[in-house]
Amino acid sequence: MVDFEDDPRALGARGHRRSVSRGSYQLQAQMNRAVYEDRPPGSVVPTSAAEASRAMAGDTSLSENYAFAGMYHVFDQHVDEAVPRVRFANDDRHRLACCSLDGSISLCQLVPAPPTVLRVLRGHTRGVSDFAWSLSNDILVSTSLDATMRIWASEDGRCIREIPDPDGAELLCCTFQPVNNNLTVVGTAKHNVHVVNISTGKKVKGGSSKLTGRVLALSFDAPGRLLWAGDDRGSVFSFLFDMATGKLTKAKRLLVHEGSPVTSISARSWVSREARDPSLLINACLNKLLLYRCVPMEGEVRHRESAHRRDSIFCPLMSFRQGSLLTGSEDMCVHFFDVERAAKAAVNKLQGHSAPVLDVSFNCDESLLASSDARGMVIVWRREQK
Repeated sequence: MVDFEDDPRALGARGHRRSVSRGSYQLQAQMNRAVYEDRPPGSVVPTSAAEASRAMAGDTSLSENYAFAGMYHVFDQHVDEAVPRVRFANDDRHRLACCSLDGSISLCQLVPAPPTVLRVLRGHTRGVSDFAWSLSNDILVSTSLDATMRIWASEDGRCIREIPDPDGAELLCCTFQPVNNNLTVVGTAKHNVHVVNISTGKKVKGGSSKLTGRVLALSFDAPGRLLWAGDDRGSVFSFLFDMATGKLTKAKRLLVHEGSPVTSISARSWVSREARDPSLLINACLNKLLLYRCVPMEGEVRHRESAHRRDSIFCPLMSFRQGSLLTGSEDMCVHFFDVERAAKAAVNKLQGHSAPVLDVSFNCDESLLASSDARGMVIVWRREQK
């Protein structure tokens, strides 16, 4: 995979550039080299040297950090149809959305009690395959098997715009460009990646590329300069994204495993003081989760092979704890893993679903976790407060 061109420390949470002195960069670079050279060969980040960040989390183990008090609420409005995507709103503890193969999207509010479904967005004529929140949470974009993308206003549920795919292909995944939310990237069943301007409803000139299979997963790096796309033939492609024009330039191809669909990609900058390597978490249907450092470096944890599209994520506050990630599984459980353990990486398991778990999502402070399954059930779990 390709390295990041710019240091993500120079960018703020919304992509605004900070001023950092040259001397600060030189000092930090020396510190980073010293830590990197002390790593054992083949180690997976974050490293054992990351003591400062761990001190910020307190003297607790991963098992203690990710102990759960039980179910907070169960949403069943989409029962009998799979819910392939569930997502908390950005920087929000209590607003949640999920999409279903019944063709609708639900917007839910968890507080005040009892949790409620605020509104159901209807308009797609076939199943909704994916959706994404804009940075300010005022807009949602959704993709569907009916070959259209829709733009929604989250405040009142209005469909602002419907954008058909020019090739009439099923749309399988989508993501906002993290800095410029006027641009959205979609993946199609005809092997294409398109950058779409949601204001005009048109594809960006030079913003399309062909992959080797159906595009199932998309992920940007935090600054929005690198895009990764995974397909159903086991390949992950990296693209350079032109911030000014939206043009895509294909960089490299990584063959994860021939014929094993890449169902999710999660990019993380690992922005702790000691562990700065950007990393990719890749879920592929070959009985493994794959963790890559962008140099490359690979680590593996195992779970049961799945016939469903399934997603895995980094825990959002991982920078201040030992490395942890979670995934849904074919065994109807949500699994937590410690990426530093060479053996017995599993640290916790949540049971309660009656069908394979397809997606998982933490809220911004990790107090609540949502998981969805192939029978349309969405469970919100409450983490124990220490």
